[in-house]
Parts: sequence; structure tokens; C-alpha cells
Amino acid sequence: MNKAVVSTDWAESFPYVAKHDAKVLVLGSIPGQASLKQVQYYAHPRNAFWPIMQAILGLPSELDYTDRLSALKEHKVALWDVAHQCHRPGSLDSRIDQQTVVPNAIEAFLANHLGVELIAFNGQAASKLFKRHFPALAKSDLIQQVTLPSTSPAHASLSFAEKLEAWQVIAKYL
Repeated sequence: MNKAVVSTDWAESFPYVAKHDAKVLVLGSIPGQASLKQVQYYAHPRNAFWPIMQAILGLPSELDYTDRLSALKEHKVALWDVAHQCHRPGSLDSRIDQQTVVPNAIEAFLANHLGVELIAFNGQAASKLFKRHFPALAKSDLIQQVTLPSTSPAHASLSFAEKLEAWQVIAKYL
């Protein structure tokens, strides 16, 4: 009997995290392997996303995942990924097969979250995916857009302090 082969090379994003009054939308590319296994945004222990959010928003470091998501929403930060699904062996964004990317419904999200004033891309890969799949929106000046240094541990050319300094821009919108 033939068994179906389940590929771990396919990645699928999680539902967005947001309340109706979100002001900042943080977009990643698509969850990495550690996040997919734990079904949590930015689950890799060396990913700087949560420590950065804790610093910017003044959150206690001991919050569990559910409380971190709630805190983001209370601070009017929404979280999602540009890609809904794609073929990507491993976790590196450079391994995303561009021909297989199915984007998330970001235009619909923005139509339902009219208070979003800033789209903050978590790294160059998210920004490039967005520009490729949403060219009109990428060229629009109705919502500010900023590409921030990736919080991924694979992006080690900047220190935590340098990443945190760059990410401070979102505080102006909260």
C-alpha cells in the first residue's frame, strides 16, 4: 500500500493577530520551522521579535505566548505574514520558492482595519514579497511602510541593540 508523503518543505502562515483598532501591521514573510512546530509566531528562542516588542511596549518578559498576543492587540499592533503558503525547505527566507507563494489577503485585512497607519516589514524578504504580490499597495502612500531589520537569528549582522533602535519607529504610531 502506498502512503502519502507529507512534506515538511511546505510552510503555511497562521491567522492574523489583530483587533479592529490596529494602527501598526507587522508583516513577516512566513513562519520558520520552529514557529511551525510550536504553532507560534516567532517561536525560535533566538528570534529577537518578542524581546523587541517587550522593550518597545514595556511588557514583562515572563508573559506566555497567549498573553504576548493579547498585549500586542491591546497596544494596537497587528501581526501577520505576507505569504499564506509556499514551498520552502528549512527556515531561511532565501529558500522560499517564489513560484509557489500564495499571498495572504492583506488588502482585505486593511479594508477591515482602516486605522492601520504603518506596515512594518520584519526584514527584506517580507518587503520584497509584499512588493511582488501587492505592487499597487506597495506604491501607495496612503499607509506608511518601513522595512525593518529581520529579527531572525539568521540575520546576525546587527546586534540586538541596533535592531531595537530601528524597530523603535513603530512606537510613534501607537
